[in-house]
Amino acid sequence: MMLLPTHHFRDIERKPEYLQPEKCVPPPHPGPVGTMWFIRDGCGIACAIVTWFLVLYAEFVVLFVMLIPSRDYVYSIINGIVFNLLAFLALASHCRAMLTDPGAVPKGNATKEFIESLQLKPGQVVYKCPKCCSIKPDRAHPFSVCKRCIRKMDHHCPWVNNCVGENNQKYFVLFTMYIALISLHALIMVGFHFLHCFEEDWTKCSSFSPPTTVILLILLCFEGLLFLIFTSVMFGTQVHSICTDETGIERLKRKHQPRERRGSWKSVKEAFGGDFSLNWFNPFSGPCDPEPLSDRDWVRQAASLSETDNTETAEERSEERKDEDSVEVTDD
Repeated sequence: MMLLPTHHFRDIERKPEYLQPEKCVPPPHPGPVGTMWFIRDGCGIACAIVTWFLVLYAEFVVLFVMLIPSRDYVYSIINGIVFNLLAFLALASHCRAMLTDPGAVPKGNATKEFIESLQLKPGQVVYKCPKCCSIKPDRAHPFSVCKRCIRKMDHHCPWVNNCVGENNQKYFVLFTMYIALISLHALIMVGFHFLHCFEEDWTKCSSFSPPTTVILLILLCFEGLLFLIFTSVMFGTQVHSICTDETGIERLKRKHQPRERRGSWKSVKEAFGGDFSLNWFNPFSGPCDPEPLSDRDWVRQAASLSETDNTETAEERSEERKDEDSVEVTDD
């Protein structure tokens, strides 16, 4: 086995121990099924706490400023049920997106024994990630916060304190959708409440003083408008990524890899868990179980890689080479 000629300069840039598979520590034994995934990142944890706080703030204003003081009990009951249901689904989706393994590649499997077990043939190549000492399958990308290579990684979202990848993209899509819906619902209710208070005495339309009521409603308006725009855009980009079978990273790098693209409907069904049903909107129902990685998933063809490299800019090639090393088998 020898290094690809196009990647020889990595020997100079990187320390030798990062390039030697025998230096990799064997992967730990996998944990039990359903083991919780949680990223210990201070910024991500703070953003997740802020997300919950903002949803609970909206819950407080909707219930105690607008609905409970209202004398229209039918209006209050219907809107209270709808808003609380959407808020519960949003927070449940947030938890699932945050605590679900996004599709991490087994850490430390770039050992000499594992590479030899793949029985590489002439012209085949494997990519190794020196950051997590693992073999990178196709469409996997490393991220420093998660400290793992993530399959079909779209991006890292601090609001859910996790990467968005193959296994949790459905939950992230539902999270953005439900947040957008409760934001829109809250804005509509605030509009009706202002109209109602202008027509009647302000002291009768809220259990709080008029200045306090106005401040709470204005803050809710600002929060709802901001998150409605943000989550609507994120929801649209995620749906587009699923339908086009192209992750955000692939789109930003414009890296059109020579691979067979699935149809839009098939990609959507795999992401949301089968044929269309109410389970698509259920954060407690997962996506289709990904097929386990086979030997061919770890191995790529050197010819295809060279064709792909020709379509990349020098800056993109340099950035990609900083993150991975490759080993190829050639005819002697």
